[in-house]
Amino acid sequence: MMRKAWGRAPHRRRFLQGAGGLLVASTLPAQAASADSDVTGRLARYMVEARDKPLPPEVLLACKHRILDTFGAMISGARMRPGEMATSYVRRLGGVAQSSVVASDLRTTAINAALANAMCAHADETDDFEPVTKAHPGSATVPAAFAMAEKEGRSGAEMIRAVALGYDLCCRLLLALGPDLVRGTHRSAEGTSSTFGALGAAAALARLDERGMRFALSYAAQQVSGLWSWVKDEDHIEKAFDFAGMGARNGVTAVAMVQAGLTGVFDVLDGTHNLFIALSTDPKPEAMLESLGSRFYVTETAIKTFSVGYPIQSPLDAVLALRERLGVRAEDVRRVVVRLPTDAVGIVGQSAMPDVNCQHLVALALVKGAVSFADSHDAGLMQDAAIQSLRAKVEIVGDPALMTREAPRSARVELTLADGRMFDHFTKFPPGTKENPLSTERVNAKARDLIEPVLGASRADTLIVRLNDLENLDDIRMLRPLITA
Repeated sequence: MMRKAWGRAPHRRRFLQGAGGLLVASTLPAQAASADSDVTGRLARYMVEARDKPLPPEVLLACKHRILDTFGAMISGARMRPGEMATSYVRRLGGVAQSSVVASDLRTTAINAALANAMCAHADETDDFEPVTKAHPGSATVPAAFAMAEKEGRSGAEMIRAVALGYDLCCRLLLALGPDLVRGTHRSAEGTSSTFGALGAAAALARLDERGMRFALSYAAQQVSGLWSWVKDEDHIEKAFDFAGMGARNGVTAVAMVQAGLTGVFDVLDGTHNLFIALSTDPKPEAMLESLGSRFYVTETAIKTFSVGYPIQSPLDAVLALRERLGVRAEDVRRVVVRLPTDAVGIVGQSAMPDVNCQHLVALALVKGAVSFADSHDAGLMQDAAIQSLRAKVEIVGDPALMTREAPRSARVELTLADGRMFDHFTKFPPGTKENPLSTERVNAKARDLIEPVLGASRADTLIVRLNDLENLDDIRMLRPLITA
């Protein structure tokens, strides 16, 4: 009854909007505010609290690492075809100059900037990855946070807390739905989760109250999308949109609509027709809330050491370890068997993109002894005679024994030499995982390699210093001279 009364009282709505929507729990519909199963309300209240709550030191550091890593991905991706096309697209849209598009002279609406920067962030396969859910939180969450923080003039500390919240919503949504159940309906787990990552970050920086958070959750839920058809994208352009650009745009759009006074559904995560039962055959809504405030997913994603599809991180680590240990040359190799988790084979088994093709990259690693950013994205090397010859000797095998929750992206490489000797190497956790983390120095080095070719050595170094000390930056807009062309 109370929910119907809320919906049929336009004079009350006008009064609340006139008061700026600043409501306490006692003024919310009683059923929504008090029910134990009120996932929407409990999440909304946490989102309000989290934007001002200091993070533990180890979480703060992990968050800064991922922000820096994503800025590296955005800036390097701005010179890849998906990033260039996204920037060109939003330039034609025009719009109020609220937020910057990296590596360009363009300022546009926060929504458009989030879209373009996020497509840049996933343009070159160097963004981070959560191994259990298979989400890519950084490429949507950080661009959305940066766009909204710039629009609102927020501090670096506020942006860090917002990014941490976004990572939590991104990964927890998939845990609540069940990642395998999402894929079982031909949906993209990456696309499905990215909207909520962007929403969490943008809503925190917009400083929405509980009522606004509820409405923003509803507008985000209506936009959640993504099909597994991205695996057929040979140009990596739609994939950059599906994984990152779409989610960043959706999340910032949801928040901007609420900021403009639009109202929405109060309990989109509960009751009839809620998000969980719409997208999952066996949802676990409480997983959306479990350990909020004590378990931070920003500490659990893997920062890539190679700018390639994540299932290829372990194979490259293993094959380069064998090459160094044995001192082998490409001509010494008779056969290579790469054993991957079965769900990885369809992603990296026979891709037309060089940075997502496992056979090609393993052959390249054996020929060159390293896999640089430039080489991993050089389509011409797929026609290189020496690499092609060795690639023909590389076999990809799906191994059910590697399908474990503990180490979902491990790999075993078996190398047979021309003289018949056989060797193997198992990489359970590649460098950059939470079990095998990178130091600040290694994250800085990776970021420098990505940023310097685009913005130059001086600005790259200054940007890295600023992002390493982001919690002390008074206004995110101070980064503008460092990230624009």
